[in-house]
Amino acid sequence: MEYRQLGGSGLHVPVLSFGTATFGGAGKFFKAWGDTQLDDAKRLINLCLDAGVNFFDTADVYSNGISEEILGQALEGLRDRVLISTKATFKMGDDANSFGSSRYHLIRSAENSLRRLKTDHIDIYHMHGFDGNTPVEETLRSLDDLISSGKVRYIACSNFSGWHLMKSLSVSERYGWAKYVAHQAYYSLLDREFEWELMPAGIDQKVSTIVWSPLASGQLTGKFRRGQPIPQDNRRSQGGDHGPETNFERLYNIIDALDEVAEETGKSVAQISINWLLQRPTVANIIIGARNEEQLKQNLEAVGWNLTTDQVKKLDAASELTPIYPYWHQRQDTRLNPLPKFY
Repeated sequence: MEYRQLGGSGLHVPVLSFGTATFGGAGKFFKAWGDTQLDDAKRLINLCLDAGVNFFDTADVYSNGISEEILGQALEGLRDRVLISTKATFKMGDDANSFGSSRYHLIRSAENSLRRLKTDHIDIYHMHGFDGNTPVEETLRSLDDLISSGKVRYIACSNFSGWHLMKSLSVSERYGWAKYVAHQAYYSLLDREFEWELMPAGIDQKVSTIVWSPLASGQLTGKFRRGQPIPQDNRRSQGGDHGPETNFERLYNIIDALDEVAEETGKSVAQISINWLLQRPTVANIIIGARNEEQLKQNLEAVGWNLTTDQVKKLDAASELTPIYPYWHQRQDTRLNPLPKFY
């Protein structure tokens, strides 16, 4: 398994991590993701460890804490072999302070996550989203205190805008507090808006990318085909997706290109989609999910090989997305903006 350095930190992580949003299956939204219970979770985790994947991602809101509980039970006796990532910010109760990135909520959320995970520390603690109501200084000081107390090792963010990230990094630098070392972001061949601002910011500020939904909620698995009915056994059809509406003509053009590369490489459409992401700047880790052992085994085989330059170019061309202003304007003069060569 290949390891990559995580942002400006000294931590190295495997290029694949296992996402446990499928653990628990509580409520309609997460039921559509999966309904993995403890015994199956243990089997999936052992498959990951056998493949060199020792990084597991969860969040407090996944099945309202049940995902963390199952992960904690499944990792008993294995804690010193693994990295655990979890998140806070989104609503976890009915009271007025049950959400957000306030000192009150973050410290309570971290302590609750530690209890559910049956551990004394979180390796990477993410802000699941940006809280525009809480001062950035309050959030980052609270996170720095969690690191100083030994309860958290590194901090990261997720689903931030470019200015959210830059403001946060600036505040951390101003006060000498811990900085976000990674940004967990939505990115795939189908959804490339991440490249417009967040990727350049990550390059400039040494903030790595941890990719979530690399297969665009199952749309890049090869099940979606031109001229065929939309599959009903996937997360999106079952109400477990919150992404943008799909431009199906664009999706099918991407699938056509993936099919060509699949024929050349002998790899699956899903494996190629994941491998393409590993060639992108700032990407240190890709979160893979699985409802069963076969899906997991297939996704684990997305590493250990690389697409050729020509194959990457073919996929780039098929998935090209016209940027909105001001990004299309900035790309007009490569003397001022050297980044378009990356995307």
